[in-house]
Amino acid sequence: MSIATTQKRGFGAVLWDYLTTVDHKKVGILYLIGGGFFFLLGGLEALIIRIQLIKPENDFISAGLYNEMITMHGTTMIFFAATPILFGLMNYVMPLQIGARDVAFPFLNSLGFWLFFSGGVLLNLSWFTGAPDAGWTNYAPLSLQSPGHGIDYYVMGLQLSGAGTLMSGINFLVTIVTMRAPGMTYMRMPLFSWTTFVTSILTLFAFPALTVGLFLMMFDRMFGTAFFDVALGGNSIIWQHLFWIFGHPEVYILILPAFGIFSEIIPTFARKRLFGYTAMVFATFLIAFLGFMVWAHHMFTVGLGPVANSIFAVATMAIAVPTGIKIFNWLLTLWGGSITINSAMLWTLAFIPSFTIGGMTGVMLGSSVADYQYHDTYFVVAHFHYVIVGGVVFAILAAMHYWWPKMFGRMLHEGMGKLAFWTFFIGFHLTFFIQHFLGLMGMPRRYWVFLENQGLDTGNLISTIGAFFMTFGVLVFLINVVYTAVKGEKAPADPWDARTLEWTISSPPAHYNFKQLPLVRGLDPLWIEKTEGNGKMIPAEPLDEIHMPNGSILPLIMTFGFFIASLGFIYQSDHKAWLLVVYVGMAIALGTMLIRSLKDDHGHHITKEELEREDD
Repeated sequence: MSIATTQKRGFGAVLWDYLTTVDHKKVGILYLIGGGFFFLLGGLEALIIRIQLIKPENDFISAGLYNEMITMHGTTMIFFAATPILFGLMNYVMPLQIGARDVAFPFLNSLGFWLFFSGGVLLNLSWFTGAPDAGWTNYAPLSLQSPGHGIDYYVMGLQLSGAGTLMSGINFLVTIVTMRAPGMTYMRMPLFSWTTFVTSILTLFAFPALTVGLFLMMFDRMFGTAFFDVALGGNSIIWQHLFWIFGHPEVYILILPAFGIFSEIIPTFARKRLFGYTAMVFATFLIAFLGFMVWAHHMFTVGLGPVANSIFAVATMAIAVPTGIKIFNWLLTLWGGSITINSAMLWTLAFIPSFTIGGMTGVMLGSSVADYQYHDTYFVVAHFHYVIVGGVVFAILAAMHYWWPKMFGRMLHEGMGKLAFWTFFIGFHLTFFIQHFLGLMGMPRRYWVFLENQGLDTGNLISTIGAFFMTFGVLVFLINVVYTAVKGEKAPADPWDARTLEWTISSPPAHYNFKQLPLVRGLDPLWIEKTEGNGKMIPAEPLDEIHMPNGSILPLIMTFGFFIASLGFIYQSDHKAWLLVVYVGMAIALGTMLIRSLKDDHGHHITKEELEREDD
């Protein structure tokens, strides 16, 4: 189907297309829409938290609602905003960068998205019945004793979305290992594809720990077991271990793709090859490896003893080395480059000092003796947000400006892009820089109110004003998106004069990506062809028919079954009739699996004649 006909279809046809799609690009856009929605929700929760803390002894919201707000803000931002938006970018860009026509398992890709999205919807249904209130880390025994079903929604929502994330990780790994274009050796892959690969390995090893923890929590809360109940012989510290064995690698699941994004943007706009490519690849692996060695630095005050604390402190400090390698390589790529400053580059340049501050305070927190003072104060909140906002959110916004023309065929408005950048950037530092000092002055985190005459008034006021600046920046970005959709200028295939394979095809790409798979002759393959005067890739194969998968509604139906079953699990402790709902949900899910197993779907072929017609 040509691009002209797709633009003329009605809303119903487009909706059906997205509900049934297995195309990695459309699944990527679904992730961006779903993650973007939860990002706005999490941002709204953050704003409510900051309004509550704008002055001493404020009563804007109640203590109970405040606990729900901080729990839902953290959970939403980590699990349902940052991770899926990055997975959306990986989904869209990585197959294009390695010269593949789709991901290895398109059906699984679609199922992964719907599981993530249904998990987010399930969690947010809890607002109507009482949201989880034990913090985003959900520590036992607090989470075991929380009344109502808030924690149950947390457990089931994260189970669903975690299963989807795990599927995506496996899918990306297999895609990179088996589907690279001819000549695309591992050491010719763009850094973003490398970070996707390493992030997928992290996902594969980290998420099962969370899954196990959530299963044990589910059994404790819903079926009367005692894994975490000390009174019955359980151990509540085990939850912390399981959570952080997942939770610390999760930070790198977020930051490594961000590093990959900056490693694409800097060479493009500095017009230089990435400095120290090989060192960057090895540093990425080293960060991933060390990321599994440091989880108990979140537990320095638990009482694991001086030996354990010392080992984890040393491992924590060691992570600064590969991260430092990356920062210096970016700076050396910029050094002597012919630098273009635009919205994507502004976010990138702002990232380097912002993230470095986050890394520096991380080393401070990594000192187990000093951590006794910093622990559970606003110093930790400031550190964490400097890493996640100053690293991950800046990267997401940089990537949006950089890849938007490729994804949607239109250029985002530069003026609005810069306005969004400056207001968000200033607001970010206003909000979180001052929190370091609030923490050092002794302000504990997760507290509903603070008292007068403790020297905390001005700092909190500044912090809240900063939050409004950030909100304004996000609103400008949203207006930019709408404006671009209506009036944005059309994007050429290669608007940035870039270096990698995704810029060799039309914007947006055809659903088969590459008419003929490209022949890759080195790192930055498009740049090599440009320097030799070709300007376009040499095909690695003759023009022939292309085999593509068919769309399917089954992933959505299967997810719906699991969603229904999850609701049944949450309420079966109230009334045994809810067990029927579990059976119905599982029957739908397993029945769909059976249909998928028994029904052969061989996909479809795009003939050589159709491909030749597209050229006209």
